[in-house]
Amino acid sequence: MKKINVLITAASRRVPLVRAFRTAVRRFGGGRVITTDINPLSPALYFGHKHHIVPLTTEHNYIPIIESVCDAEEVNLIIPTIDDELPIFGRVLDRFAQLGITIAASSEQTSTTCNDKYATYLFCQKNRIRTPETRLASHVKFSDIQYPVYVKPRFGRGSVNVFAVHNEAQLRLFLDYVPDAIVQDHLPGTEFTVDVLSDFDGRVLSIVPRERLVIRAGVSDKGVTRKHAEVIAFTREIVEKLQIAGPANIQCKWDGGDVSLIEIIARFSGGIPLTIAAGADFPAWLVQLAAGVKLNAQIGKFQDGLVMMSFEESVFATETELKPTHVEKPRTLSKTRSTYVN
Repeated sequence: MKKINVLITAASRRVPLVRAFRTAVRRFGGGRVITTDINPLSPALYFGHKHHIVPLTTEHNYIPIIESVCDAEEVNLIIPTIDDELPIFGRVLDRFAQLGITIAASSEQTSTTCNDKYATYLFCQKNRIRTPETRLASHVKFSDIQYPVYVKPRFGRGSVNVFAVHNEAQLRLFLDYVPDAIVQDHLPGTEFTVDVLSDFDGRVLSIVPRERLVIRAGVSDKGVTRKHAEVIAFTREIVEKLQIAGPANIQCKWDGGDVSLIEIIARFSGGIPLTIAAGADFPAWLVQLAAGVKLNAQIGKFQDGLVMMSFEESVFATETELKPTHVEKPRTLSKTRSTYVN
């Protein structure tokens, strides 16, 4: 099989994901895993074969620098990992494809919808998908609110600035405190994160529901896989309507009769190690897809009832070893690839 070199951006604390891709490239083609991050203290940097320190996603030269890293390391597959960069990578899918590089990300439009909780709510309304009532702060009528509700940032990630609110005084407080706030009704039921993988044409390959047993900082710290037919069917409908490409995770609730959408995140979830351990090896499948291998759908093919219990690990290095080597500006690309024009 063709050798695939993988670039994982914003590696941060995603050590299990980097390890999974190292295993995948070792099994399929013998490629390498390259990591990037802005912070040399990001532990996952040091679990790839090589790493680069790069600027913030919001910097104007971020994509040219990533392109230069790809050229230097002969990268074939890019795995974006944070919400902020998903629309940016979605905008340049064709540009990187012309260089022979596949980005495991959805289109700019799809990523923008997923990153915007109110746009996600409007998408659900348009497509008749069950979801809790969601209001912009400017649309809140305090006399109509049935508590409890949640105040969340419209463009937030994880559980940062997410608050359960039980009365009007709290609601007014947190609407002032949370930037770009939305107010979302509380729904009863069992909460699931559903890991999804589609191929680069949007064909759904795998759906793995995980019941969230313990949540820490917005990530499932303890969970269990569930072959839940209704959740799987519900997730597939959403993913196909949104035209998700690559990895994503869907957060939803099951109340014993219906499934309701809470959030769509168009990237790998923090709880992906459980899905991989259950037999749905998304990194291995992405490496094979990038090599041109046609894969059959594996929906429902994973170990049911597998429990994950996460714990912390530490990485140690000398200060000298942590001195960053910055990629400060795009270098001239090799003759085999077009030069970036600002």
